[in-house]
Parts: sequence; C-alpha cells; structure tokens
Amino acid sequence: MMSLFDEEEILKSYIRSERQDEARETAERMIRKGKLTLEEIADYVPSLSLDELKEIEVEMMQLA
Repeated sequence: MMSLFDEEEILKSYIRSERQDEARETAERMIRKGKLTLEEIADYVPSLSLDELKEIEVEMMQLA
C-alpha cells in the first residue's frame, strides 16, 4: 500500500513539474514578443509569480 502511495505522489510531482515547465515556456514566448507587460503576462500565466517572471526576463536578457 505504501508503494502505491509513493508512486502516486511521484506521478503528481511529475505532472506539477511538467505544468510548471509549460507555464515557463509560455511566459518566455510572451516576453520575447514584447507586446505585454510582466503584470499582464502574470494574469495569463497565473502559476508564475511576478517575481518569477522578472527572473525569467533577466535570464533571457543575459542570453541575448
């Protein structure tokens, strides 16, 4: 029974991670387009905080 619980938790964790990755990719595309402010992007990608979006923007600027 414990094994089943562990596997379920692992799967849930994986799904959360995938969703976070998708949200980040979406935010990166929106930042690259430059048509919305970070506050507006936060409205469309609510799983990322404004602080996280600022960090993403800084990372993208450093890579450019």
